Amino acid sequence: MSSLEEEIDSIEEVARKIYDAIFDGLDVVELEGEVYSIRKTSKSKVKLVEKDGFTYIEQNPHKSSRWAKLAQDGHQIMWVMQGRKYLAQIKDGKFLNLKK
Repeated sequence: MSSLEEEIDSIEEVARKIYDAIFDGLDVVELEGEVYSIRKTSKSKVKLVEKDGFTYIEQNPHKSSRWAKLAQDGHQIMWVMQGRKYLAQIKDGKFLNLKK
């Protein structure tokens, strides 16, 4: 297993907490004793949290992708990204490491 795969596995707990907070409609999430704001992007108004170089962002339902269609249909989807790389996804509570 690569170090990136291990790192993604290690952020699963953080990702799940952020996912729950975003889809529970909270404004903040507490992670490892620190409080992080759940912000909205300026353009599309999707919710996100940035922590330790990772971005945890909900799926934009206003796009034309199949993921956007699923979000439009009520599925709860959040991505874990580093820069422009998609590392993991949580869909309807199921975590998927995209680097495995």
